[in-house]
Amino acid sequence: MGKGQRFSIKVTHDFFSEDGKTLGEDMGLSVLDDEPLIQWERFQEHRPEIGPDQVAGAQGVVVLAPRVTAQTVSAVEDLLAIGRFGAGFDAVDIPACTAAGVAVMNTPGAVDRPVGEATVGWMIALSHHTRIKDMLVRTGQWNSRTDYSGSELRDKTFGAVGLGGIARKTLELLQGFGMNPPIAHDPLVDEAAASKLGVRLVALHELLAQADFVSVHCPLMPQTEGLIGADELALMKPGAFLLNTARGGIVDEDALYDTLKNKRIAGAAIDVFVGEPITEPHRFGELENVLLAPHAIAWTHELFRDIGRSVFRSMVELAHGKRPGPVLNPEVFDRPSFQEKWRRLRIS
Repeated sequence: MGKGQRFSIKVTHDFFSEDGKTLGEDMGLSVLDDEPLIQWERFQEHRPEIGPDQVAGAQGVVVLAPRVTAQTVSAVEDLLAIGRFGAGFDAVDIPACTAAGVAVMNTPGAVDRPVGEATVGWMIALSHHTRIKDMLVRTGQWNSRTDYSGSELRDKTFGAVGLGGIARKTLELLQGFGMNPPIAHDPLVDEAAASKLGVRLVALHELLAQADFVSVHCPLMPQTEGLIGADELALMKPGAFLLNTARGGIVDEDALYDTLKNKRIAGAAIDVFVGEPITEPHRFGELENVLLAPHAIAWTHELFRDIGRSVFRSMVELAHGKRPGPVLNPEVFDRPSFQEKWRRLRIS
């Protein structure tokens, strides 16, 4: 790119409300304040899938919800990196990005606290029937309160499906509630690592049968799609709750709806769905034993600030010729075509 030329970062349109305000008070753009050669602009429109015309002229693109496909990167000459605003990357075609010489970055650690905090909050809300009790007052059914005595977290068992950063932060936040020792299912974690966390690793069927709270924290991959279906849900205790803040598709929605409708488990809290965005009333909304959120239960001002700072800091490093992290396809840095493009486009 040469000295004095600019490094362009584009951000997807869904970071902004209709009146042009960012979704969070601070989405980390202050990282660019001392970078006069790095400029940013937002997409002019929102599309479920980013088009090649939208990334044209950009060296970096920061993505909230839209999908990044092979078509997105089919004609890129100057694009160096896609920055996923969060930990999940199932909406990004990473092999296609690698083939096109585009690094894919995410920000896994920045989401741990807000998702963990939301998980704990939902556990308390479910076990204390806060949604129903709120409704009783709003509808003048005060005397029905005797039908909805709740239960504490004390002496209950937390079961994590996936023992990554979010699950570990959740376990940290749960300390002090007097719960039983936690259990987890994660084929990628060894016994020694789990033991240091005070966690007992178990098979999935054991976790489902023993946990009072089954909390899904694994990524959506071919190995985890449909991981929890009708047979798995049938193993859960009648008084147990299921929470999914990970991805839609890990839990079979048809099976879960049937389980909740027939009250074979106590309830569920669901932040993620198949076929997002959900723009029509969802069938789970018919049920009183479920809490719902539009893939935003963990959205906080702090989350947007921390994720934003992380992803824009990675873009700055890339612009200055430094290898950023974390990168989901590190092999792209070994490609001569990427190295040539990087030398040409860096600002120092």
